[in-house]
Amino acid sequence: MAASAATLWAVNGTVSKVILASGVSSLRLTQVRMTGGLIGFLLVLLLIAPERLRVRARELPFLALFGIGGLVFVQWFYFLAIHRLAVGIALLIEYVAPLLVALWARYVFHEPVRRRIWLALALALVGLALIVNVRHGAGHTASGISTTGVMFALLSAAAYTFYLLLAEHAVGDRDAVSLLAWGFGFGALFWCFAAPWWSFPFGRVGADVSLLGHLSHHQLPVWALMLFLVVIGTVVPFFLLVSSLRHLSATRVGIIAMLEPVVATIVAWVWLKESLGAAQLVGAAVVLGAILLAQTAR
Repeated sequence: MAASAATLWAVNGTVSKVILASGVSSLRLTQVRMTGGLIGFLLVLLLIAPERLRVRARELPFLALFGIGGLVFVQWFYFLAIHRLAVGIALLIEYVAPLLVALWARYVFHEPVRRRIWLALALALVGLALIVNVRHGAGHTASGISTTGVMFALLSAAAYTFYLLLAEHAVGDRDAVSLLAWGFGFGALFWCFAAPWWSFPFGRVGADVSLLGHLSHHQLPVWALMLFLVVIGTVVPFFLLVSSLRHLSATRVGIIAMLEPVVATIVAWVWLKESLGAAQLVGAAVVLGAILLAQTAR
């Protein structure tokens, strides 16, 4: 389940980048994903088990925190990052989250963590330094990578850490679909106030856009890409990932989720012609090794 979720998210990264290139903002794309996800999970529950939507009043603060602090911000910062960075680089930075999970387990939960966590931390920093290189010019690194994009990817990593820890705690008391329905519900409600629907650029949804890269001669309406984003890129993988936490710890899920930046880099290379330089490829390998090392430290 975790591997399937990672693969679907990897493809969704490139689809999201095509939508962002059409002129839809990262904020609005996050709003569409949250609202569409809410509708999808509600429909599933209403059809198979409406009683699962019942909630106790004392659960609401946690569910709001999960929906807004976890789901909203990990997606928003991710979209902001891939709008400025290659999909593979953004995901590699975001996937430092498993290292943060291991550190949180050690210093907050006081769980036993092996000493290799420090080696993993050092490797991750070295790998990230190779990926982003040194600053050069206004807002870009020497390798031409947007420093703003790197910042958003790091914020996404922090939000993803928060999401994993909250989800691992919640699945012991509530099934995956109702947890996601409530989480996406609070996220959608948040965007109703932050970005009211009456100001949404509905005119762009019906427009046909180029699929970019090797598929630049083909076009699809934005609404079709958004439908893929909601169903295949949101409802299905989120359900799979949270369900996998019933069988695996957040640490183990993080190991399997390392598949996403690898597949995303391949998809973006084949579809969008995105590629990494030699130093960035070495840095990517170092970061992946660091994440794997960190995951085995808990």
